[in-house]
Amino acid sequence: MNREILPSEQIDSDALLQISNYHVEIVKEVQAAVKDHKVVIVGMRQNPVVKSAKKALSAAGIPFTYLEYGSYFSMWKERLAIKLWSGWPTYPQVFVEGKLIGGRDETVKALAAGKIK
Repeated sequence: MNREILPSEQIDSDALLQISNYHVEIVKEVQAAVKDHKVVIVGMRQNPVVKSAKKALSAAGIPFTYLEYGSYFSMWKERLAIKLWSGWPTYPQVFVEGKLIGGRDETVKALAAGKIK
């Protein structure tokens, strides 16, 4: 990975505890879905890019599990926890066979390349 992440040795133990417990229940919910389902989309209401990713998978006949966390005005902290966990900065976050493939653009490219079946 090219982008460096602050090593845990450089984070105070109290801060590490807060980081590891930051909306941990939401992160565990996403982790469980990614483990249990072939294709998972994590998104939010009112986001046209999320809708577009869902539409692309549906049009290709790919079944998926959709997890929705709030809208532009709600649950932003929970979505931040998911972003911190995955490292992906935007929504949707699309996982295929346990692997983050990216957002809508990456999903459309993967579909066109036949990487999602």
